[in-house]
Amino acid sequence: MEAFKALLIEQDDARKVSATLTRLASAQLDAGEVLIKVHFSSINYKDALAATGAGKIIRRFPCVGGIDLAGEVLESADARFKAGDPVIATSYDLGVAHHGGYAEYARVPAEWVIALPAGLDLLQAMALGTAGLTAALGIVRMEDNGLAPANGPVVVTGATGGVGALAIDMLAQLGYEVAALTGKAQERDFLRHIGAGEIVLRSEIEFDKARSLESERWAGAVDNVGGVILAWVLATMKRAGTVASIGNAADFKLATTVFPLILRGVSLLGVDSGYASAALRQRVWTRLGADLKPRHLDEFVRVIGFDELPGAFAAFIEGTVKGRTVVRILG
Repeated sequence: MEAFKALLIEQDDARKVSATLTRLASAQLDAGEVLIKVHFSSINYKDALAATGAGKIIRRFPCVGGIDLAGEVLESADARFKAGDPVIATSYDLGVAHHGGYAEYARVPAEWVIALPAGLDLLQAMALGTAGLTAALGIVRMEDNGLAPANGPVVVTGATGGVGALAIDMLAQLGYEVAALTGKAQERDFLRHIGAGEIVLRSEIEFDKARSLESERWAGAVDNVGGVILAWVLATMKRAGTVASIGNAADFKLATTVFPLILRGVSLLGVDSGYASAALRQRVWTRLGADLKPRHLDEFVRVIGFDELPGAFAAFIEGTVKGRTVVRILG
């Protein structure tokens, strides 16, 4: 294998982080049973934090960025995969402690690899990526805990982000009544288009004045933001409602009471897409190619070239990105 292009994240003696397109040799790939020719990757908020140094994400320098990848198997020491198989790999240590998807080739442990499910191509798989997996995990966890369309509406916070928008689309497709909680009034039409029946503006709610229990509104919730918004969501849940906590875009702290849990039987479910078991991942990815496949997936995906990648992270840090960004690695 000849030297190949990669986005390498490094830290200098002054602890300044930089991300630069460079070329690596095959000997610099990390250990793993499966060698993959990468066709697509994606940009997640976590990737932007890692590449810019805005967050302490990287656990090893240098490291090729990219927590998602999709491509074809070139070599495999694991019998489950053979040359030519289309596959995907997301999260685990990719892009933070193991060379990730921002490279033309990746070598990864077989346990991190999932066969491309029926119903998806490689580009669509990365349009979903960790964001789609996270949204779907939240929905599946809530369903496993009793959520059903007949129970009542589901609210999605951080609605215009990658995870939020995908969650709205998925829930609407499954027949749920969906409310979108957002700070972006200008995105009302977009949110309605992808399935939100109600738009709740953050500016209209005094979150910090919410009581431990407010009027019951939601049977389910997908929360991307944490902090006082998650506390308000818990306070407004219906009896036996379920909340999937999947992010901390606003705040990692949660100041609330146990009253929603013990007086209304609300379930607060943590969603970890980073180290979910291979069996659970396979189950969820299979559904992502079927009943959980977003109807509008192709509409809110932007595809950029590999050379555009270094300049694309700033918008994620600034919070101005809508939907998903896929990176075309091959070609």
